[in-house]
Amino acid sequence: MAMLTVHSNPLTEPGHGDAGGMTVYVRQLAKSLAARGTTVDIFTRADTADGSVTELYPGVRVIGIKGGPTGITKEAVPVYLPEFTCNLTEWVRDEEVRYDLVHSHYWLSGRVAAKVAARWELPFVHTFHTLGLVKNQALRPGDSREPDLRLQGEAKVAANASAIVVSTHEERRWLIDLYAVDPERVHLITPGVDHRLFQPADRQGAKKALGLIGRTVLLYVGRLQPLKGADTAIRAFGKLISSGALDPATATLLIVGGASGMNGGSEVEALHRLAADLGLQGCVTFIPAKPQTALPAYYQAADVCIVPSHVESFGLVALEAQACGAVVVASDISGLRSIVEHGSTGLLARPGDADDFAAMIGRVISSRQFARKIATKAAARTSKYSWDSSAGAMHQLYATVPAGSLRFRVERVEAGINLEWSRRNVAR
Repeated sequence: MAMLTVHSNPLTEPGHGDAGGMTVYVRQLAKSLAARGTTVDIFTRADTADGSVTELYPGVRVIGIKGGPTGITKEAVPVYLPEFTCNLTEWVRDEEVRYDLVHSHYWLSGRVAAKVAARWELPFVHTFHTLGLVKNQALRPGDSREPDLRLQGEAKVAANASAIVVSTHEERRWLIDLYAVDPERVHLITPGVDHRLFQPADRQGAKKALGLIGRTVLLYVGRLQPLKGADTAIRAFGKLISSGALDPATATLLIVGGASGMNGGSEVEALHRLAADLGLQGCVTFIPAKPQTALPAYYQAADVCIVPSHVESFGLVALEAQACGAVVVASDISGLRSIVEHGSTGLLARPGDADDFAAMIGRVISSRQFARKIATKAAARTSKYSWDSSAGAMHQLYATVPAGSLRFRVERVEAGINLEWSRRNVAR
């Protein structure tokens, strides 16, 4: 199969630039599909020479295709999609490769997939990971809206795809209600977690390995961009310090991740200023993004993992943290509610509400018995999430996706979609 992830190179470690949960998803899904006998070629924008081929796993290749200059953010990618599409089809033709199916990730890849799948007379499956209309609904004052170009592109991909894969029931509802997608084309397949990597360990031993012995450890893992809400974690930590619930001499907040998006650099600066303004310079530690293999040590050392996102389609960080035995305090939003059951497998707080996050974190750190009960139940519940199960469900879907009417659907959609119906659905 041909897998497309145009804007985010799966060779880049999550937490850097535009690489995040989607990168983990693509890597692990491709690896598990290959283990089931499906050869996967992942096409992405070339960071080096056009047509460079790297074996990511046995049966999984990453192929760099030229489509604009290197070093640009995903917001600058759309103008180069025609170049990418042309070079992709030429590479496939020259290499004489034959595919059975196309699976695209994020709307930029979906725009390319619609073209190449129609040309190759193949079905294409799409996973959005995030939706522009939903992100716009979650904006805070001062946040930038997702552009009309993205909304139009998502509308076309939603109409073009042979099948759409979602991670939660809520995401399925968004596609049906906001994007007018036929329910029969939307399929729920939850992501997984690598239990060989993410598993519980002795917390004191993990703290000792990180030089944190004797400290209460709060943890944030993720890209540093406004919608991820790292500022909420810092503010909540500050409130716990000022109220006396935490001692600045023995408590620390670890922020693990790097800048992301057009305003990533300014967001990192803003987070550093916030910590300084709150007098937390000695308690908040910023750590560059870590590879997946290094993350378990941080989760295992954490007394609380804070996931304060304003929008999440699923929330792999929460799942990984739970699998490692950390108690998760997360935003009460759809993608995280599917993982964190309030009071049972974690705690939920109002998005962006530092007081509420501080209260929930305070419940965890004030009672070891409560924290242990939550962590044990959460870790056990993660056993139902595995990448092998996800790949199995995906493989079954691939086998049933129809190819027949794709070309006609693409022609019809390209001729007539506009934003008006999207705006009406949002209003409704």
